[in-house]
Amino acid sequence: MMYDVIIIGMGPSSIFCAYELLEQNSKMKILLIEKGHKIENRICPISKTGKCQKCKPICSIIGGFSGAGAFSDGKLLSYHLSSYNNNTNDIYIGGKDDSYIKEYYSIDEIKNIMKYTDDIYLKFGASKNISGINNRKEIARMQIKASKNGLSLIDVPVRHLGTEKSHELYKKLEDYLIQNIDLMFETEVTDLIIEDNTIKGVKTKSGDIKGKKVVLAVGVDGSIWLEGLCKKYNIKTRNGYMDIGIRYELKDEVMEKVNKLMYEGKFIGKLKPYFDKVRTYCQNPSGFVTPETYDNGCTLVNGHAYKEKKSKNTNLAILVSYKFDEPFNSPNEYGFNIAKKANLLSGGNAIVQRFGDLINGRKTTKYDLINNSVEPTMKSAFAGDLSYVLDYRTVVNLINFIKRMDKIIPGFKNDDNLMYGPEIKFYGNELVLDKNFQTSINNLYSIGTGGGLTIGLMMASASGVMMARKLVSENEK
Repeated sequence: MMYDVIIIGMGPSSIFCAYELLEQNSKMKILLIEKGHKIENRICPISKTGKCQKCKPICSIIGGFSGAGAFSDGKLLSYHLSSYNNNTNDIYIGGKDDSYIKEYYSIDEIKNIMKYTDDIYLKFGASKNISGINNRKEIARMQIKASKNGLSLIDVPVRHLGTEKSHELYKKLEDYLIQNIDLMFETEVTDLIIEDNTIKGVKTKSGDIKGKKVVLAVGVDGSIWLEGLCKKYNIKTRNGYMDIGIRYELKDEVMEKVNKLMYEGKFIGKLKPYFDKVRTYCQNPSGFVTPETYDNGCTLVNGHAYKEKKSKNTNLAILVSYKFDEPFNSPNEYGFNIAKKANLLSGGNAIVQRFGDLINGRKTTKYDLINNSVEPTMKSAFAGDLSYVLDYRTVVNLINFIKRMDKIIPGFKNDDNLMYGPEIKFYGNELVLDKNFQTSINNLYSIGTGGGLTIGLMMASASGVMMARKLVSENEK
């Protein structure tokens, strides 16, 4: 069978690319390939076992239909609804300072596509409730307070799906796509078929599949696989950003004002002595810290927030962004070396440490956590010392940022607050793309997070819409 378009991966960028191809009344023959499971079969056993089972062939937290971000929380950052942050345009594409997308799309065009994407989410059952569009004066006062303390508070409305509601919504999308195009689950793409610098299809363990055009939409976990292919076929890339940090857990009552006003507060700062970009990310009120395991067996951390099930804690990521100079070209390898150290010390688990213990130079023990005022929601985490794992520069950045946040949110630096680590965002090197999202290989395209194009659920989805429209336009020529 010859397909007009093969899309590798079934995260939000892939789903919305396929959906938009159908909406454009495209007659193209489309195939989506996914290493993981259907969304109804994505089940994490940790709730029953109390310990990460390092599931194969892929962790259900990060892989399968709807991808990593949708399973973990399902927050749609509705930038198109915000007219208050024109001085922080980088946030429109998910926290990246520069972007391919902004080279070819104006901010108004990006907002229009995001509105279109948001309407699709609403069509398939997303909540109509949005946080962060009311209490404007209160939010403005908090922004001023943050600015006086050397931080920026980005004002972005949030449409929260919740983990279980995300499953319902994406199941409807999955059913719709299955009725109209071909989907292959539990199928690993082992290689690309490239002849004369032109893509001809893909290789799987079940055999070769021919395709006129191939779209890489591999997401966070697939960035490791993609990095290897780029080196093998000399696909042009440039050094991208990587985020290294921790998942921070504190009582809901400390974060009550931010949770109520915005649901997710995005604080960003560049503090002394290094002036690296440090930011909060993926805030989960009354949420749960969870493990996520990658193909190589490394376990890191992430966070959930459900619509119904609640804890007494808020968790959020605190991430330090780094971009290294040449000859460095292996951000995933660098990140996994950090993860391997943590897993080596903890018996294959993530590490949890009290903030007070970190700044006082002592290891947290399991006995310290028994009477800790902040009860850990990730029971499988190993009580230990993150300073053995994270480099000095990152630890300094995290401590300074947390102390500065305490000036805005009293209680943010409480000794009993918990730091789980490491949390690392693997974006991989950024693929060099032309105006049609095409790589240096003819008819090979890239969208979403795995190739370094986007960060965040909404922007990944929007990039899928953009890709589909370009494919239709090319097909009509």
